[in-house]
Amino acid sequence: MRNLLDATAELAAEYLDGAATRPVAQPVTLGSMVAALGPELPDHGVDPQQVIEDLARDADPGLVVTNAGRYFGFVEGGVLPAALAADWLTSAWDQNPGFFALSPAAAAAEEISRTWLCELLGLPVSCSAGFTTGAQMANFAGLAAGRQAVLEAAGWDVEEQGLFGAPPVTVVVGRERHATIDRALRFLGIGRAQLHVVDADAQGRMRVDELAANFPGGPVIVCAQAGNVNTGAFDPVAEICELAAGKNAWVHVDGAFGLWAAASPALRHLTAGVGRADSFATDGHKWLNVPYDCGIVLCARPEAHRAAMRLSADYLARGERQGSDWTPESSRRARAFAVFAALRSLGRQGVAQLVERSCAQARAVADALAPDFEVLNDVVLNQVLLRAGTDERTRAVAAAVQASGSTWFGTTSWQGRAAIRISVSDHATDDASIGVLVEALRKASR
Repeated sequence: MRNLLDATAELAAEYLDGAATRPVAQPVTLGSMVAALGPELPDHGVDPQQVIEDLARDADPGLVVTNAGRYFGFVEGGVLPAALAADWLTSAWDQNPGFFALSPAAAAAEEISRTWLCELLGLPVSCSAGFTTGAQMANFAGLAAGRQAVLEAAGWDVEEQGLFGAPPVTVVVGRERHATIDRALRFLGIGRAQLHVVDADAQGRMRVDELAANFPGGPVIVCAQAGNVNTGAFDPVAEICELAAGKNAWVHVDGAFGLWAAASPALRHLTAGVGRADSFATDGHKWLNVPYDCGIVLCARPEAHRAAMRLSADYLARGERQGSDWTPESSRRARAFAVFAALRSLGRQGVAQLVERSCAQARAVADALAPDFEVLNDVVLNQVLLRAGTDERTRAVAAAVQASGSTWFGTTSWQGRAAIRISVSDHATDDASIGVLVEALRKASR
């Protein structure tokens, strides 16, 4: 085992050493990758070290370098050294945080991380926390707690009676909400017909004046957004919470990456009022730069959170912290070790600096490219939307840069027009990385 792990560590180090200079993405197909890895199951086992060496070699053309500073596509953080090392230890330890008896150490890491996260993000220190696969399941867990609470207030026990015959739950969403909200609601038995869609302004923020003029009755959950995935804009959460409080509605905040703005004294104003909400979803594998997978759900009403998620059976020994009380999973990876390591290695100031640096780099991209490209958004966070004339030309510029391998970003549709979307969230992104991005876009545009 030691020889195998030493050899694997060397392969990993070689990959990381070369990541800064290799193409960010290479043109491959699914068929070519399947053929390279070998689609046939061998009759006889292969030596483990040979398996790992072959895997490192054959997977290489299909690896997208998201952790070396030049990836600006989906909002994907890189990987902090301490978080990567802790994640390796997590695999070696093979801990299951679903129940205290399975890993007191994992339970402690979750509890400490919960406290630190509440402090950093300006949330009530009494919030409960669950560590999920990502913001998709963090949104699911937070909305499940909201569904439980608003139905309980209406005299219906959804955990006992299910949804058949229950009072209808209306979910208020902004027109520019993230797609994972709709999917989480589908998982919870809440369809499109139960959505109350509020128009958004030019930056994608929910129009609170429209919500105030037509706030629905009955059991209501309001989904606010901290950080629009295209523009980075924030819904006016303080005003939303004020309206919701008068209607006994539950407020859930989807803050997959934007919630981290609260960790920065310079950007905290963007999250004003967030601490008044009832539940929150964010990602560790975005701006905290821990390895995939890591989402976090936090809830200011732990009793509703636990009621929606709790798992119990006679053979399951109860402990001081049962991880399965707070997530949809019982068996899962001990994600909090990497979160703990990332937070401890950065400290309060390091988290703030990581967020602020990314936002400053996004503004630098917009400023540098404004003469040649139309900047479609107010760059308030780490997102930049660019347009190179027509839809066709915008997509062609993006495709040319992607094909070059020097950097990578995606395209989107914003208010009916094609746009290039730049997301900055990797601790490894430096001025040189920004220079590569800007020059690649200028060259493609020319």
